[in-house]
Amino acid sequence: MRSCYQHGKIGANIYHHSFIRGVAYQQDYQASQSDTTATTADSYTDPLANITTCMRDIPYLVQLRTNVIRTYAVNPANNHSACMNALAAAGIYVISDLSDPTDSINRDSPAWTTALYTRYTSLVDNMAQYQNTIGFFAGNEVSNSDNTTAASAYVKAAVRDTKAYIVSKGYRSMGVGYATYDGPIRDQLAQYFNCGPTAESIDFWGYNVYSWCGDSSFSASGYDERTAFFQNYSVPAFFAEYGCNTVEPRTWTETAALFGSQMTSVWSGGIVYEYFQSTNNYGLVNIGSNNEVSTLTDYSYLSVAMATVSPSSTSMSAVPTTFTATTCPSVGPSWSATASPLPPAPNANLCNCANAAAGCVINPTVSATAYGNIFNYICGNDPNACAGILGNATTGTYGAFEPCPAEQQLNYVMNQYYSGQSSSSTACAFSGQAMVTSVPSPSGTCATLLKAVGASGTGTVAAAGGSATGVGASSGGSSGGATSSASGSKGAAAGVSAPSLDFGIWHVGLYAAGALLTGAGMILL
Repeated sequence: MRSCYQHGKIGANIYHHSFIRGVAYQQDYQASQSDTTATTADSYTDPLANITTCMRDIPYLVQLRTNVIRTYAVNPANNHSACMNALAAAGIYVISDLSDPTDSINRDSPAWTTALYTRYTSLVDNMAQYQNTIGFFAGNEVSNSDNTTAASAYVKAAVRDTKAYIVSKGYRSMGVGYATYDGPIRDQLAQYFNCGPTAESIDFWGYNVYSWCGDSSFSASGYDERTAFFQNYSVPAFFAEYGCNTVEPRTWTETAALFGSQMTSVWSGGIVYEYFQSTNNYGLVNIGSNNEVSTLTDYSYLSVAMATVSPSSTSMSAVPTTFTATTCPSVGPSWSATASPLPPAPNANLCNCANAAAGCVINPTVSATAYGNIFNYICGNDPNACAGILGNATTGTYGAFEPCPAEQQLNYVMNQYYSGQSSSSTACAFSGQAMVTSVPSPSGTCATLLKAVGASGTGTVAAAGGSATGVGASSGGSSGGATSSASGSKGAAAGVSAPSLDFGIWHVGLYAAGALLTGAGMILL
């Protein structure tokens, strides 16, 4: 699909193309360096949790003709009804990143864990109730070099499982996409996340691009080459961030190009970086000590630029009826992630079951800092014992217990080693750091799950959708990491709807067998 075509109806059977006029909206968290009690939720300021702040900023966003904001870290435990309602009333929609500064897929040691799955799905639960939630980014610039491309396999697994979760919960269709950097592996990234089965691929593509600096041009900025590359891309593509600041003030001459005839058949607008001024000097406004807004020069120029853009709509007759996903990039010197299979779906029930069935476990008095030495010893002496917790994105081989928390992984590995040594007591010693436990044989769901992954721990099970029964059904402790929930969100905004608009809905490729994003129409320029 060449862009975000308006596959809904305006009046009778007229279809139009809509465009994102977005602003990145996330204020930096300014924590005291002496504060040693900060938690995950303290590491950022939730931009949708404070109605006073939202009401302060909405008029300034409206002045820029903003119809979408991008948020980078939202706390799923907070109630966002007041802000989301106010944004909806102003005709503003939200695309939110699913991660936060302390809970994300690390490019250097990637993993798609039960804790992250809980974080992502909790945010989906929280935001699905709001009709002005368009969708989510499962990652932002995770792979940014040849030697970090393996991490993309884990992000794509997050895309797959988040999409599956949305469907399993019966939520209205919301897109799940990825925001990429502008660098040497950008083509492979775009191909990788778009290729393969629809259930595993992105619903939209965000491109963070800062190549148009000052009074550049369509060709000098490289916009021409990027536009040509995405000409036949099968899902909507837009600029997830833009606004180079190496030349100041920013006069936003790229805005005319982005919303002009050379680009609107391919791109669906973009998101300006960023609303709040910080040390990086990309801000449009400054927030004073009295909590009042002072607009900066960049804001004034952007206001003028946005007031003059008027891209042409695209009639349905000009929209291709079929779209083809890209071919997956081949594994080679500059790309390390095979397209299939992807890392396993996190299943906390499986982790709990294996943990409860372990006859040799870590002594609870042992610090987590000591785990590494035990892992190294066991995996070095009995690699087969560790097959269930390892992952290799290049070969596509993954253990079913790779998503589990470290303590549960260690208990699984220790028990594998212990069993492999004929359950000898000396095989569960580790200088007093381990202990033998008496456990019943797995039964019920636990028996089914453990049988599915096999003795080697390399089989597959689906993401957890309910509570396990049998051994491990009530085992808590380190069962899944994050326990954040959408407290106060279920039903908190029952009946909340997007503004009454005279156009249809935003289609995001082939998501959910052609489902449309109900209630998530974009404001038509």
